[in-house]
Amino acid sequence: MEGSRKLALLERNLLFRGLSLEALREIRSIALPRLFEKGEIIFSQGAEARGSFLLLEGRVKVYRLSSQGRQQILQIFGPGEAFAEAALFSEGRYPAWAEALERTRVLFFPRRAFLELVRRRPELALNMLALLSLRLRTLAELVEALSLKKVPERLAAYLLYLSRKYGPEFLLEVPKAELAAFLGTVPETLSRVLSRLNEKGLIEVSGKRIRILDEEGLKNLGGS
Repeated sequence: MEGSRKLALLERNLLFRGLSLEALREIRSIALPRLFEKGEIIFSQGAEARGSFLLLEGRVKVYRLSSQGRQQILQIFGPGEAFAEAALFSEGRYPAWAEALERTRVLFFPRRAFLELVRRRPELALNMLALLSLRLRTLAELVEALSLKKVPERLAAYLLYLSRKYGPEFLLEVPKAELAAFLGTVPETLSRVLSRLNEKGLIEVSGKRIRILDEEGLKNLGGS
């Protein structure tokens, strides 16, 4: 049963989508289970890239630190998502930090075994190109949002992203303090903006639960 569940998770991920059952079994055969507690560092910036990861349970934030120690979250990953695959093909170093936001289970793919599988399975290489292109676009949008947009516009764009991912009603992926850091603001400002969007009838807020009421209104605000 557990093996079938892992195969299903592999198949749903963009990195492994469309691969044959035989290829998925090969991928599963090299995967090593890992467990990280909340707050535990999965890898650090500049460390040797020993492999990539697929989340089974939990949440992971990937971030960089400024010279003053300020944290900028680059991406938040949830169950079924892969991360750190790009580092396998660059200079062999992780370009950022990764930290478990809660108790997290992952599958770890050792670098040498994974690259050997890519050589044997060219369809996997094509999937990686598609995934890396998507990540590049996401990072470009983040840079644009943080440099050109105000906090309400950043938040609107992020809520639209979550609605595409989970549907019109969802839970915020991370605590408000983490989300504020991701959006380049502070928790107090984030709370005020959430309240304002709620008052305008664009969203309904109930604790961490968000329901999109006016998608077009959010799109106009977020410039999407």
